Amino acid sequence: MSSPTSTVEPLNAVEDRYGGVRVDLVEEHMDCDVYVPRLKASISQWRQQGVKGVWIKLPIRHAHLVEPTVKEGFRYHHAESDYLMLVYWIPETPDTLPANASHTVGIGAFVMNNNREVLVVQEKSGAFGAKGVWKFPTGVANQGEDIWTAAIREVKEETDIDTEFVEILAFRQTHKAFCGKSDLFFVCMLRPLSFDINKQDSEIKAAQWMPIEEYMAQPCIQEHESFKYVAEICSGQSNSSCSGFRPVPTLSTSGKKSYTYFNKLQLQNKKKELGG
Repeated sequence: MSSPTSTVEPLNAVEDRYGGVRVDLVEEHMDCDVYVPRLKASISQWRQQGVKGVWIKLPIRHAHLVEPTVKEGFRYHHAESDYLMLVYWIPETPDTLPANASHTVGIGAFVMNNNREVLVVQEKSGAFGAKGVWKFPTGVANQGEDIWTAAIREVKEETDIDTEFVEILAFRQTHKAFCGKSDLFFVCMLRPLSFDINKQDSEIKAAQWMPIEEYMAQPCIQEHESFKYVAEICSGQSNSSCSGFRPVPTLSTSGKKSYTYFNKLQLQNKKKELGG
């Protein structure tokens, strides 16, 4: 006698590079009474084939399939605005599926004019919104956005100042930040290309050019060790006593464009090696 799943068409799956499969439900509609038998048949087939990890991407239009998928042993991995990803580890061995993204990437923009004045803002909300603290323009890099591009964009959005990226001066790592993720925060030095401020009304209460000594003298800067260190590094760079990191276009192992950051001495040595 044939098994109940032998005549059921399995879900369409594509093999990945790690002994697993990925399922993207592209159908416009699928009822639970059709989906569940196909999922059961698929799991049986994958187990026989020695498949390890299974990834099922459910578009938001298939939200009704989340519960039956979980009942078959799947768990949440991550979600975006238009889909939910669920995963299932089949063999009786330790689960080695990679975790969801663990970090966010933030930037702080150090912009100083020829009068040794730094570009600072006061936010309308957030941790410093009610404290009257003057701070560098800050923000979060978008998916697929380079650090230096994010820094230029955030300054433009918050103050309407045009800038060009110079280098990364420092970075900080903290944990249990937004949504429990870890955070990498990069302090970027930018050179101003314009000087007339037009603040972003929706998020910024005030913006101005401030003498760097006045910025550093703020109690908030002096009382918080990490803020003080960053301010001192920025001040040192303005006196040319520090050297930051600059992006060099490179290719990843998959052939995609990326950036590797070097300091001035490393770049000079690399140019010498290349005969430049």
